[in-house]
Amino acid sequence: MARTSTDVLVVGGGIIGLAVAWRTAQRGLAVTVLDPTPGGGAAQVAAGMLAPVTELQYGEEPLLRLGIASNQRYAAFAAELTGATGLPTGYRATGTLAVALDSDDRAELRELHGFHQRLGLDSQWLTGREARRLEPMLSPGVSGGLLVTGDHQVDGRRLCAALLAGCERAGVRLHRDRAAELLVTAGRAVGVRLPDGSALTAGRLVLAAGPYSHRLAGLPEGVLPAIRPVKGQILRLRIPGPYAPFLSRNVRAVVRGQHLYLVPRADGELVIGATTEEQGYDTTVTAGGVYELLRDAHQLVPGVTELPLTETGAGLRPGSPDNAPLLGPTALPGLAAATGHYRNGVLLTPVTADLLAAYLAEGTVPDLAVPFSPLRFTQRAAA
Repeated sequence: MARTSTDVLVVGGGIIGLAVAWRTAQRGLAVTVLDPTPGGGAAQVAAGMLAPVTELQYGEEPLLRLGIASNQRYAAFAAELTGATGLPTGYRATGTLAVALDSDDRAELRELHGFHQRLGLDSQWLTGREARRLEPMLSPGVSGGLLVTGDHQVDGRRLCAALLAGCERAGVRLHRDRAAELLVTAGRAVGVRLPDGSALTAGRLVLAAGPYSHRLAGLPEGVLPAIRPVKGQILRLRIPGPYAPFLSRNVRAVVRGQHLYLVPRADGELVIGATTEEQGYDTTVTAGGVYELLRDAHQLVPGVTELPLTETGAGLRPGSPDNAPLLGPTALPGLAAATGHYRNGVLLTPVTADLLAAYLAEGTVPDLAVPFSPLRFTQRAAA
């Protein structure tokens, strides 16, 4: 069996895998990324909202801290990546406006505002009139809103392209193939076998294959929990220009019990998303999914149905059993995980890259990563 060795082998070349590889190579380690189409994955479909505050759910305070830490790093992360590659990332400090369309939604949003205040988060309550003054295209039915000036956006596609270029310039080897089997010797992960029978070996491996992470052949049972795929359908529309901005910031709401967001790009694109569907590994764009997104977006911003629809798409979010990421060493020596980010893959890209690179270079798990150890599932099973 022919073998090629490296210090770190990252299995999975989506946005998380590329960011980990880029940061780790900057630490002076030889890094290889294994993926048949590096730069692909869910980030090609994601809207790119960076919204740790407006996406906060009750009981997710540790995830909130991780998200805020990542959001605070984003401007510098994006600027560094653009400086290294000359490529834009689409990072925009737009802020986010979360709005309510009826009295029940308004009460829920008020409660969320109170939760923000108890946690010391920066969010401002607005009346419906104040929300419409900020965003005149909003429906007259908007009854209240929360303005979070620190929740921003990035373009996942541009970010992936920049990370791919950044990896190449940092000396990361991109091996365009898939892992057929994890290689384990004397109870330690040492590499992967490729479909042609050859092998890539490494001092340490990082499993960053999104919803496919736990399906790698040869992975011992119990090392990773099942990472379920959660389908999300998304729409891209075009705002004709040059006119006054259709929307000047991210807008989100709950419509008919479903979360909806609209993300306006600087180039005139408007991204609307996203459905949440437990449909296994299916990525079919359905008429029902498109209809529901347009219907709910029209209720929130009536003018949206006058815009040209330029693209529909669907991707798979990697959801862990507790919907929080797996970051750091697993129960199998030599194998670390960077997966299970669910709705927050784009948001958590900078902090995931920093934490994994620090672990791989120094051998210790940073404090910020400790609550997201993959071992939490192993420990629960043992208990």
